[in-house]
Amino acid sequence: MITVADQVVVGFSGDGAGAGELSWGQMDIWQAMVRQKSWLPNGVWIPLPAGTTVEELADRLRYVMSRYPAARTRLAFEPDGAPRQVVAASGEIALEVVDAGDADPEQVADELRLRYQHAPYDFTADWPIRMGAVRTHDVLTHLVMVMCHLVADGLGARVLFDELDVRSTAAVPAAQPLEQARWQSSPAGQRQNTSALRHWEGVLRTMPLRQFPESRDRRQPRHWRGEFVSYALGPALDAVRARTGAAAAPALLGLFAVALARVTGINPVAVRPMVHNRFRPGLDRVVCMLAQYGVCLLDVAGISLAEAVDRAQRTSLTSYKNAYYNPVELDDLVRRVVAERGGELELPCYFNDRTMLAQPDASAPAPAVPQLRDAVARGTFRWTTRQDIPFEPLIVHVDDVPGAIQATMFMDTHVISPADGEALLRGWEAAAVQAALDPAAPTAPPPTA
Repeated sequence: MITVADQVVVGFSGDGAGAGELSWGQMDIWQAMVRQKSWLPNGVWIPLPAGTTVEELADRLRYVMSRYPAARTRLAFEPDGAPRQVVAASGEIALEVVDAGDADPEQVADELRLRYQHAPYDFTADWPIRMGAVRTHDVLTHLVMVMCHLVADGLGARVLFDELDVRSTAAVPAAQPLEQARWQSSPAGQRQNTSALRHWEGVLRTMPLRQFPESRDRRQPRHWRGEFVSYALGPALDAVRARTGAAAAPALLGLFAVALARVTGINPVAVRPMVHNRFRPGLDRVVCMLAQYGVCLLDVAGISLAEAVDRAQRTSLTSYKNAYYNPVELDDLVRRVVAERGGELELPCYFNDRTMLAQPDASAPAPAVPQLRDAVARGTFRWTTRQDIPFEPLIVHVDDVPGAIQATMFMDTHVISPADGEALLRGWEAAAVQAALDPAAPTAPPPTA
């Protein structure tokens, strides 16, 4: 059981105060929070260097709260329930210190992270960052930090931690969320939104009505989370990229589309890839929630695996360009198209590639068959969570882990069965291995033995 031994009140102040509409990225993640009944916290704990003091940790927290307007952002709600962002000029926040006693401090740090993530969150009153420290016999050993997803997406969090490490004093980018929302309401922003929604409408009107076959195994609790760790996907992908010249993201996407078509039997395949949007002017170093899901439609029938990767490379560029839009207006568009197509249109699965894969050595020999088979045999899959609180129908997050690639799947068993969910991730690995050995192999499922 976690017992807070000390609380240090940390005062802060910073620029950028004001109130206004949510930016598109903020509204997108807010809608996900409403659907999933969660404030979608992201948490981490790290070991501290010997000799770290409480005062130093208070300075870290003050730096974060003062420097980044997103860390000082809370929500207010209009009478109709519409959220608005409110950025404070100053305030106070508590840094908690927990005594581990004789317990394992790493275990206590993880328990504190879970406590922060599971504690109730008030969007209108709470600061979106929670920070605490673990102390063992008067020595600080670990720092715990949890952030609401409204503060930052993955790349925004990376900027935050990079600047925190060096206490950057560089000017904060001007395009903070309040300014983003103002631009998005401008004629230029509305032109971007109109163009993006036109792309979405084209996909929504031509994609198959069903994205998944009827689930053959509806479970209670119905929403499951699974983890697949693959030691073969990385080297296989390197070989595919070296032989085709494809970038990592579209290669992963194309092979995922092949696996999805093989499992569901449905083609063309519609997928919603996460797009970070940081290639847009002035947004690359902003600590904020900027990423949004795009949409692409991939016909992978009757072609080679290499051609599937090439089509993903070409199609994904259009998806990236059109992944910057007003999500409220997208919802209106989806409702209209669903009604016009008979009310049975299933939306595509989400695909969030967070890997940072290096460019492969084109001169390196392709991995041998025994090497890839051994790597496949080392892979592991496990179900980690079963709950009634909803996830999206199907979302796959992809991350680098030491020596491997990890895919984390959130799914509704009333939409896709647990067996098909596992088969999808293992089939994704199998398609990559097959493409590494023979890029000319067909996308059709290989014959069973």
